[in-house]
Amino acid sequence: MSALDGLYQELILDHSKRPIGKGDLAEHPGAHTASHHEFNPSCGDEIDVSIAVDPATGRISQLAWQGQGCSISMASASILAQLVRDEELTIDTARAKIGAFREMIQSRGEGEPDEDVLGDAIALHGVAKFVMRVKCAMLGWVALEADLVKVEAQATA
Repeated sequence: MSALDGLYQELILDHSKRPIGKGDLAEHPGAHTASHHEFNPSCGDEIDVSIAVDPATGRISQLAWQGQGCSISMASASILAQLVRDEELTIDTARAKIGAFREMIQSRGEGEPDEDVLGDAIALHGVAKFVMRVKCAMLGWVALEADLVKVEAQATA
């Protein structure tokens, strides 16, 4: 194992032990909010991801999640929450990051993910080598994707 792989494993374990964003969505008066539940029947992992979006800017002001499952799914949700918090993502940039993450996690470990786009989420690149774990890593990201659709529907209603 390379030093970088070891560092990535540490990062994943740290996020699973001390998750970021785990909890309930705070009150956001005037914001568009959505929540979505995802379940992985092959392993039992499940997660609820909730977001609040400022309707004036399209910026995700908060992502909160609740879930139970393996360290990969919980760490992935925590890394996603940190990414949303640190980068002040809009709906469009969130979609771009979801697409980049999906591409990386479905790569079977090939290629080199873009750290500028994915940040700490590149720590999950090695998961792509294990087909049975891909859905674990994607769970929170898929829930966020569904939340974005719900929030956009609110904006056009």
